[in-house]
Amino acid sequence: MTYQSLEDILRNEGSILPTLRNSKAGMYLYPGVAAEFTNWRDEQRAWRESAVLFDQSHHMHEAIVEGPEAFAFLQGLAVNSFANFECNRAKQFIATNPEGFFIGDMIAFREREDQFVLVGREVIANWVEFNVSQSGRNVRVRRDARSPARPDGKAIARLHYRFQIQGPQAHRIIERIHGGPIPDIRFFMVDTINIGTKRVRALRHGMAGAPGLEIWGPYDDKPYIRDTILQAARDLGIDLRQVGSRAYPTNTLESGWIPNPLPAVYTGDGLMQRYREWLPVDSYEAAGALGGSFDSQDVRDYYVTPYDMGYANFIKFDHDFIGRQALEAMQNRRHRKKVTFEWNAEDVVKVFASMFGQDAKHFKWIEFPWINYAATMVDKVLRDGELAGMSLFSGYSYNERCILSLGLVDQDVRMGDVLTMVWGEPPGTSGLTSVEAHEQTTIRVRVSPTPYARQAREEYASGWRTSAS
Repeated sequence: MTYQSLEDILRNEGSILPTLRNSKAGMYLYPGVAAEFTNWRDEQRAWRESAVLFDQSHHMHEAIVEGPEAFAFLQGLAVNSFANFECNRAKQFIATNPEGFFIGDMIAFREREDQFVLVGREVIANWVEFNVSQSGRNVRVRRDARSPARPDGKAIARLHYRFQIQGPQAHRIIERIHGGPIPDIRFFMVDTINIGTKRVRALRHGMAGAPGLEIWGPYDDKPYIRDTILQAARDLGIDLRQVGSRAYPTNTLESGWIPNPLPAVYTGDGLMQRYREWLPVDSYEAAGALGGSFDSQDVRDYYVTPYDMGYANFIKFDHDFIGRQALEAMQNRRHRKKVTFEWNAEDVVKVFASMFGQDAKHFKWIEFPWINYAATMVDKVLRDGELAGMSLFSGYSYNERCILSLGLVDQDVRMGDVLTMVWGEPPGTSGLTSVEAHEQTTIRVRVSPTPYARQAREEYASGWRTSAS
């Protein structure tokens, strides 16, 4: 049977979970950037000790929302307040379904009174485009999709290049390319700086545990901008590392942003059903791979709320938005909390040791540095045999010399508690192309703060990724 939409799958299959568990989309890739420029260990080390250049030009979608009613339209989708959303400012744009469950987030830039640019994963770009079609407002949206993961030799072009300069020596490089002290740009504010002969937009931001700048401009300028930055670092004698696609995703393990919870779009009537009818079968929501040991038969058990994700400080009830009533009703309940899990080294070595025996028993391979074999990975975390949380995003930190994962735990779990994570797919459930035959095992995990990196906890602006800790 040929399906046309996500809703077709649900009507005929009864659940999205088997489809996602058997997706042939493969692991989630970061396209367009070399896997390593030097080696991923030194590339991770550089964002803590010197400086790094992140090339973000390819892996994110852009949704350009414009028109006289663009402000009112976007405000009606976001849990955030737009009360102080002026031009040359950015916000983490967070959206929920009518039941208050998390759909996704992007970074929203207000570039003009009537124009916003949203940058991030496909999920929110889809949600925004659909709601434009339903709103009846004087607003339109243009999409620039992420670069193809497997371009097969075809040329790649984007509307914009996008770089980040991060690390403790980043300010020296930025001053060098600017030609003097840069403007005092406040956190998540936008200004312009010089890069050689170009004037570029710059956002004060932070990803790798130290504040820095995100810069962007016309894609054709990308080689010139990159080469000017690299030359400035060489002139200063700074060990600036370009970060490849192997190391890049792992920066969030130290800084605490969970990028990929399962979007809460698979249930609900009315608006949500129309949305599923609109989403094609090759969309991220309908075709993305789901992996991990968490094995509920109810897709709602995979959902999270903004409160779970540590976004309570962002939720403002000064405007009407999709999900407002649900979030108001749940605000005083006990919510899960965001934490970092530190994996036990002996248990990790046990997993690797199983790869070197000749018997049939071996455990799921642990990829370094980013543990990636599905678009969304959810591993169950137990306390005394009972579910106490879930691990959602994992990888190895060379800076911390350990494997870390970001996840959620019940409110009564304490920092320092040692829990048990189940590692490996539930027997007989996965048809993912990225999963080899294996047996499940367990790995002890120590509950730790988020962000894990001390520098990130102390230097990020209040509320940015830190509120859960």
